[in-house]
Amino acid sequence: MSLRVECVLDIRARLGECPVWCRRSNSLYWIDIHAPSLNRFDPSTGENRVWMLPEPIGSFALSDDRSTVLVALKSGLSRFDLESAVLTPLVAPEPDLPHNRMNDGRCDRQGRFWVGSMRDPPDPAAPTGTLYRFDPSGRLTPMVGGLYISNGLAFSPDGRTIYHSDSFPAVRAIWAWDLDVASGAIANRRLYVDTHGMPGRPDGGAVDADGCYWSAATDGWELVRFTPAGVVDRRIALPVSKPSMLAFGGERLDTIYVTSIRPANVDLSNQPLAGSLFAVEGAGIAGLPEPLFAG
Repeated sequence: MSLRVECVLDIRARLGECPVWCRRSNSLYWIDIHAPSLNRFDPSTGENRVWMLPEPIGSFALSDDRSTVLVALKSGLSRFDLESAVLTPLVAPEPDLPHNRMNDGRCDRQGRFWVGSMRDPPDPAAPTGTLYRFDPSGRLTPMVGGLYISNGLAFSPDGRTIYHSDSFPAVRAIWAWDLDVASGAIANRRLYVDTHGMPGRPDGGAVDADGCYWSAATDGWELVRFTPAGVVDRRIALPVSKPSMLAFGGERLDTIYVTSIRPANVDLSNQPLAGSLFAVEGAGIAGLPEPLFAG
C-alpha cells in the first residue's frame, strides 16, 4: 500500500490534541483544549461523540475502569465519568499559578500518569511549567521544573526510557531520561534531539514498536521519525502547518492518527482543513498499545 494522508474528521478544532487509541472500543479519543471537550471518534462510522467540559483540558488517560477517564484540566487532575459526565476532582497541583494550565500527558507502562503544565500564553520570562508524575495511589510528585511548554511525552517499548520535550521556540528540544520502572524515578537526563534548524518544533510524540520516536512538528507541516539514537529516519508531509500529536490505531495499530491546530487570524487558504483529524495509511509501521491509568 502506498502512503496516503486523509482527513477523516473535518472538524477544524481550535486546538486539537492528545489522540489515544482505545482497543476496547476500536475508537480514537482526542481533545479540543479550548472548546473545551473530550471526543471519541469511531472510524467505522465517522461519528464523533463530544463531551463538553467546564475548563480547558490539556490531556487525559483512559482508565482500567472502563467508565471513567483521568482528565488533566486547567485546575488539576479529575476523574470524568463517561456515562454521567460527572467530574470528581483529585488533585490541584498549582493553585498559586493562575496563568498555568495542564498540558500534554501520558501513562507509562506501569499505569502511572505523567503530565506537564505550562503558562498559557507562554511568557519568555516565566518558565513556570513542571512535569509531574501521578501515581495510582493518588500521590502527585513534581519531577522536572523550569519548563515553558511541557510536551512530547512518550516511553520506550521496554518502559525504561522516558522522552519529553519543550515546544517553546527558544528551547525546541526533546530530552530522554532513564526511568526506574519500579519506583518511577528518573535520572541521566540527556538531549535526545535539538530541533533548531528543522522545519518545525516538537509538539506531541509517540514511540513505535521498533522503538523509534515520532514527533508532530508544529509549524513544520510534517511528522518526523527519529531512531533511538536521535537521528532523523523518516518524514511524512501533512496538509496542515500545525500537527499537534499522533497516535497509532486500528486493528493492527498501523494507522497513524494526527490531530492538528487551527491558528486564529491567519490566512488558511493553503490549509483549509487545519484543526481537523487525519489518518496516515500505508506507512508500514506499527505502534504500541496505549497503557491505561491503573488507578
